[in-house]
This record gives sequence, C-alpha cells and structure tokens, in this order.
Amino acid sequence: MIKRILGIVVACYFLASCKPLNPSIMFRTPKDFKYDTQVKDTTKEYRIAANDAVSFRLFTNNGLKLVDVTEGNQQMFQQLNQGITYTVEFDGMINLPIIGRVNVNGMTVREAEFFLESRYDEVFIDPFLLLNVINRRITIFPGNGGDGVVITLQNNNIKLLEALALAGGLADQGRASRIKLIRGNLADPEVYLIDLRTISGISQADIILQANDIIYVEPVGIRTRQVISEIAPIFGIITSAITFYVLIQSLQ
Repeated sequence: MIKRILGIVVACYFLASCKPLNPSIMFRTPKDFKYDTQVKDTTKEYRIAANDAVSFRLFTNNGLKLVDVTEGNQQMFQQLNQGITYTVEFDGMINLPIIGRVNVNGMTVREAEFFLESRYDEVFIDPFLLLNVINRRITIFPGNGGDGVVITLQNNNIKLLEALALAGGLADQGRASRIKLIRGNLADPEVYLIDLRTISGISQADIILQANDIIYVEPVGIRTRQVISEIAPIFGIITSAITFYVLIQSLQ
C-alpha cells in the first residue's frame, strides 16, 4: 500500500512539474527545427534601412566648412556643418537640406556617402560628406536567465564575438554550444545556431551584426540546488502520506 501511495504521489508531482523545470529558457526550438545557413560573405557591411537615425555632416573643397555670405541661408549651412540627425522614412527616403528627399534604402554607409556627394556636387565644389547610422542597436541575453543588455553599435562592422565581449561575455550558466542569432522580421525571423565550444567554431562568430539582431545564449538550465528546491516538496508530501497511513493502520 505504501509503495502504491509513493508511486502515485511521485508520478503526479513529476507530471505537474516537468514543464517548468527550466522556466528561464526562451526562444525554444523543436528538435527537428531547421536553422538558417550563414552567408559565407562575412565582410558584408551594414545597409541602411527604414527608421534608421542618420547623422549627417557636409563640407566643401574636400573638407572645409561650408560658408555662405548671405544671411538668409546661414541657418541651413549651420545644419549641414553641425551633424544634424535625420530619420530614414518607411520607404527608404531621407529628406535632406537643398537636395530634398532621396532614396538611400539598402545602401552601405559609404555607398550613401558617395551617392549624396554626387547630388551635392551640383551645388558645392568638391563636397565631402560624413554619414553615420546612430541608432543601430542589438539585444543580448548572455545566458544567465533574465539579465539582458541592449548595445548600440558604434561601428558599421561589429561582429558577434565583439558584441558578446561588450556584453561581458557568456554568463556562468550560458551554453557556448547553443548561441542563437535571431534576425529580420520577428513574424518570420532568420535563426542561426552558433557553436563556440571549440576553436573551430570561431568562424561561425565571424558574422557582421545588423540592427535589431537578437543574440540569445541558451542557459544550461536549473542547477543542483534548484533541482533540490524543486523536488523538496515531494518529500514533504511523501512523509505526510506515510505518517497518515501509519496512523490509520495503528487505529485499526
């Protein structure tokens, strides 16, 4: 009878508690999930997209500040010199002084600089332009459960290893073999699985990060003390059941 009670209690407990055994693990994928294949061209630069905030500065004569002697245009020339921030619209267009709305969607920063210099060449002598995307951010979960960090990409070619270093590296509970890079439309994202357990996996980390990328280091799960804390209530139930059973037997 005691064995039957123990068996029922243990079975009920584990059936009820098997799912939340690793409650902190996010972005789970089924065993047969097909991960995306990384692009071999690891030198690919960031390309400007909608909603990017772009810092813009324009010079003339290959580096001299713009100067205008007319009082009416003085404010506009100050804007061109001071690095005002402009937002890329939903259709990839950006509205800049003098030349108006132009399409920079899909261009690298350098391609956009050459393109805009060619447009301003119609107005200024030897225009020199500096462009920088200043709101490119990525989200990193280093593998310690709920702690995450949002990092602004200061450079155009930051790679996965650099981003992990900026986040402080992998947490103690992080699994180096289960690093997921989630990219693109979150309704149908690209998901890459990266294994950094050995030195051979370093080639997988040689990938240029894009704005809004999510790097998720899967945690190893619950530790021994957490397992004990999860299982401890079962022993209380078992003890109570045995005590109750013994009490009933003694009364009979």
